[in-house]
Amino acid sequence: MIRANEVVQLFRRAGFQLFTGVPCSYLTPLIDTVIDSADIRYVGAANEGEAVAIAVGARLGGKPSVVLFQNSGLGNAVNPLTSLTFPFRQPVLVITTWRGEPGGEHDEPQHEVMGEITPRLLELMKIPWELFPDDPVALEAALARATTHMREQRLPYALVLQKGAIEAAATGRHRTPERALSGRVCGEFGRVRLAPDEALGAVVYSLSGSDVVIATTGFTGRALYALGDRPNQLYLVGSMGCASSLALGLALVQPARRVVVLDGDGAALMHLGATAIIGQERPTNLVHVLLDNGVHDSTGAQATVAPAVDLAGVALACGYPDVRRIADTAELTQAVRTARAGPVFLHVRTEPRASRKLPRPEETPAEVAARFVSWMQSHP
Repeated sequence: MIRANEVVQLFRRAGFQLFTGVPCSYLTPLIDTVIDSADIRYVGAANEGEAVAIAVGARLGGKPSVVLFQNSGLGNAVNPLTSLTFPFRQPVLVITTWRGEPGGEHDEPQHEVMGEITPRLLELMKIPWELFPDDPVALEAALARATTHMREQRLPYALVLQKGAIEAAATGRHRTPERALSGRVCGEFGRVRLAPDEALGAVVYSLSGSDVVIATTGFTGRALYALGDRPNQLYLVGSMGCASSLALGLALVQPARRVVVLDGDGAALMHLGATAIIGQERPTNLVHVLLDNGVHDSTGAQATVAPAVDLAGVALACGYPDVRRIADTAELTQAVRTARAGPVFLHVRTEPRASRKLPRPEETPAEVAARFVSWMQSHP
């Protein structure tokens, strides 16, 4: 058995600077010790997939990160672990617990199947794994193997934590303080929806300096690319719904840089919990632009429920201090240009796309990510 403070010290020495995830009782000593640490940040996620995206964003921003969760939630992380970390070659260290371990202590029935398949599931995702060591010397060696793999292969590595591997620690009980909502949703929608390319152009041409843009999966990224490929733009593929979480991770570790995320209504609804986490973390440099066309455009324009949901009201309820409904492109340009005390949420209603012929980036996602990181390093 290893003490939680020893674990944190070893992770710190290995260069990890941000932990994000969803709790498990096996992880309680580690999570509480990280929260109590003055120089390592913990970001609680609404679900495991969002945690992976937050960690990838932090990694892009130069901070190696750890994702930790119960293996019952490993399924929630399959999408970004396979369609975000792999194509973009952005490694994260995964710590998953092993509830329902075959031959282990009796556990609840919901853990039986996942406990049986946890190692095989990691292997199917091509993620090397080993058991989380229960002594400092072995853990230091495991972290060396993990960091070497992530540096050389630029792909994830996993440590599987068995019950009791980390000694319980006497830490404080951490509760999120209640926060009274203040403010209101500003503005009203215009009488007509904006053309999607006009909305994208209004955002892009409002940027300056070291601003970066994260575009959600589907037509949004491809349309942004068609308007002009730039090294400060990252076009997500796969990992639907994870753009805002990735942007959060990047904004947290690059606080001097404005991070603009171009989100979609279908994607936002898929991971609506991400809005609550952004509202809680409150990165002042994050500008969240929701392009709401009411449909899943790139898959055949099937309707979303966005027209029946007050998404601006959701952002306000989640703690965004600046929430606006946008009426036209001039207002959108001004809103993005002046957005500073964020996170800012701009709800923009657009038309579904008339022309569905859009180019795909000629560069691979890994090349786009490498170029994006290089550009940030040269534009601090």
